Amino acid sequence: MINDLKKFLNEKQDLRAVEKTLKKINSLLILNEEVKYIVVQKKPAINWSPDCIVLTNKRIIFCRPRNFGLAMDVHGYNWKDVADCHIKEGIMRATFTMRTVRNRSNMMDYLPKNQARKLYQFAQEREGEMREFRRQRELEDKRATAGGGTVVNNAQTPNESS
Repeated sequence: MINDLKKFLNEKQDLRAVEKTLKKINSLLILNEEVKYIVVQKKPAINWSPDCIVLTNKRIIFCRPRNFGLAMDVHGYNWKDVADCHIKEGIMRATFTMRTVRNRSNMMDYLPKNQARKLYQFAQEREGEMREFRRQRELEDKRATAGGGTVVNNAQTPNESS
């Protein structure tokens, strides 16, 4: 189990928080979805159950433990619905903000800067891929509504025999 966790602990994430979050998130993953990175909030005061952001190949998931870590609020957003992501760095920590194409937003503050930068980098890559996906889909929808059908040529070529 510790070897599975090591790939998520490269930015000094809290082992206990990553382990708890991963255990809960693994039961929520859909077909062919895999966790790529976990960001762990680090508040200046004692924080028994820090909030986390989990990045998968299909979603960005905000995890907020409540009731002293016995329960968890989970809000997931498909990457195709994410319009933009931003980080705002302070002196010690960073804030990550995400907005969807339907203008819903979510944010998390008190993120260690190095984790926030990695989160932002991953989000920007996915955001670009999904922007292209939405553009292609929009073009296909416009073609379909314009009545642009496919023309099939049934004429025989000289090499074909009847």
